[in-house]
Amino acid sequence: MEQRTKIGYLVGGGLKENFRVRLILSPQEVQEGAFVIIQSGEWNYYGIVTDIQLGATDPRFADEQMEGRFPSHISKALHGQTLYANLEVLPNLMLEVGPELGTPAYKDWQGKIAAGLKDEPRILPVKNIPPHHAQVFLANEGDIAEIFGSPDEKNNFIIGYTREQNHPVCIDMEKFVQRSSGVFGATGTGKSFLTRLVLAGLMHYNKASVFVLDMHNEYGFDDVASDTKKAVTGLKTKFKSKVRIVGLGGGSTIRGQVPDFNLEISTGDISTSDIETLMQELNLRETTPTTLNALYGSFGKDWFTRFKAMNRLEVTVEDDKGKAKKVPHPESVAAWANENGVNVMAAEALFEKLGRLFDKPYIVEKPAADSVREIIQSLENGQHVVLSFGNHDQDLDYLLVSNLLTRKIRKAWEHKTNAFRTHGKEEPRQLIIVVEEAHKLLNREMAAQTTFATIARELRKYYVTLLIVDQRPSQIYDEVMSQLGTRISGWLGDEDDIHAVLSGLASRDALRGMIARLQQREEVLIAGWGVPMPIPVRSRRYDEQFWKELFAGKEKRSREQDMKDLGF
Repeated sequence: MEQRTKIGYLVGGGLKENFRVRLILSPQEVQEGAFVIIQSGEWNYYGIVTDIQLGATDPRFADEQMEGRFPSHISKALHGQTLYANLEVLPNLMLEVGPELGTPAYKDWQGKIAAGLKDEPRILPVKNIPPHHAQVFLANEGDIAEIFGSPDEKNNFIIGYTREQNHPVCIDMEKFVQRSSGVFGATGTGKSFLTRLVLAGLMHYNKASVFVLDMHNEYGFDDVASDTKKAVTGLKTKFKSKVRIVGLGGGSTIRGQVPDFNLEISTGDISTSDIETLMQELNLRETTPTTLNALYGSFGKDWFTRFKAMNRLEVTVEDDKGKAKKVPHPESVAAWANENGVNVMAAEALFEKLGRLFDKPYIVEKPAADSVREIIQSLENGQHVVLSFGNHDQDLDYLLVSNLLTRKIRKAWEHKTNAFRTHGKEEPRQLIIVVEEAHKLLNREMAAQTTFATIARELRKYYVTLLIVDQRPSQIYDEVMSQLGTRISGWLGDEDDIHAVLSGLASRDALRGMIARLQQREEVLIAGWGVPMPIPVRSRRYDEQFWKELFAGKEKRSREQDMKDLGF
């Protein structure tokens, strides 16, 4: 095994503050975010460097240069004795490693474990502290694998590499899919590439179906990077029949390519609650819910079709005295409102605002196929679905279609889960819904009305979780952010966004500056449920090398499985 590099020794700190480590190397040889091991007797302590500070035994030695005043060998000796650098290390985990290998005490320790007299060593949160002058090392590849898992293990996906020594850091996909998660980063920091990496990992893991609400048509077919102009491989290209591309609207294409099938929304599928989620986008009045309830009371599921067919015309009739007067047309909004005791101005205002939806070509009375059902069946059968919005990329399209589809998916998965638990039927397949521009659907005003907030809070027990992708996490409702398990964040400059990403993490204060100093398009901070402790890493590149490594690992495991199946 690779030897650890000794970097210093412990000089102070405690459980309620960071450990302080005296460096024996140049401070230029260790970076913020370095993963370090503190060895002390039978225990190893694991932490990350959160700060590097210069110090002096006397301030005068730091203030006054010694070079030129003394011979070089004296200056160097004085430097070594009077000037130093300290690391601040955030301790996260501890592991009992037992007495020194090969000693009688080690054999006795192992014997007690084997006899059941002592628990197997396992990684624990830090509950005590090592003594002064405990030795501190940079973690080697074995240490990284001990904490974050080996890349050779089936469920582990390499998300990046340690900064100093390029050791692989894994996410446990089995844990990752059990809770909702988030990918964050300011605009232009490579958030889409990072999301592609994660999606490729999820699809390769193949224990969960992925439904991507692809607002900007980035993930399905091959694309061209907006900044480098280089070709970007689409998920459909690599996973072929495992990924189904759905275009919004009959006959729609995605950058000239034909999707696997098209999605048309039936007017009968649009509920009044779907319209209520558009209150802000359509600038609807407070009277809207009352009007919508009256429409549903009059026409049931056909309310949208019947309302769309109304007009705002007037007709001329004669009154009892033979005088001409104008009255609402029998098929007008006003006539319906008068008959049903609804405020005419409120009904006509709603009719006018819904005009933006009445004209949408993907909303039809009789779709050519039940494409909503086909999406659900594809996900149930273990395929992944990417819904590309094509030219329908306005917020109105995204809000309406995303909420309507997830409402139906939620209902289907709740039904399957109840059938599994009550009648012993087939266990539902884990589902991850990927939501771009998440703050548009999960802000404080929208969260209470959309299906997404319910999924984030409650649907984990129904095998459904979210992967939210956003550049403004501070605009996402804090109750939703608190439910996120794993957070993968690129560079963020806004203090509120950084605070939002780290909300709920015990070590958020120590990590805050780290996000602001990540190298754009190169580094990410991983924290939360999917990893044992927070760590900044150099992100993998989304290139041909990535695909070779991903599928090479799959082939290797397949051969191993074949040999196992044959009894070898």
